[in-house]
Amino acid sequence: MIRLDLKSAPFWLDLPVGVRLKLQPLTTGLMAAARADATVQALAADAAPEVQALVLAKAVARAAILDWDGVGDAEGNPLPVSPEAVDALLDLWPVFEGFQLGYVAKGLLVAQEGNVCAPSPAGTGAGAATTAEPAAASAGTARLV
Repeated sequence: MIRLDLKSAPFWLDLPVGVRLKLQPLTTGLMAAARADATVQALAADAAPEVQALVLAKAVARAAILDWDGVGDAEGNPLPVSPEAVDALLDLWPVFEGFQLGYVAKGLLVAQEGNVCAPSPAGTGAGAATTAEPAAASAGTARLV
């Protein structure tokens, strides 16, 4: 069963190191926009999975972050939200990890909940009975044990 308790209005997410992000809800439209982001589209087909994850996370963050608290420049002056500042913020491991777990992963968990179905006899083999029987080994055939 899928639980539709998704937020429909922007909300605040508290992250490590005193950062708070005001985020749009993670919707299909937001994910589609992130996947269409130029930096995601420019990735090489053979890019390492961790590079792909970082580039997509930054694209999601650029699309989702509306405002923030606790983000400043080198002198401690508050920084406005901008694509460059979002990318720099996600380069900080504790912030990246908090964003992934507190925002992106929660959206993915909802998708996984919707993918819990009983196995179909006509679908995957998980619910189907085994119909194949092992072939008898002939005298001239080597057997692996």
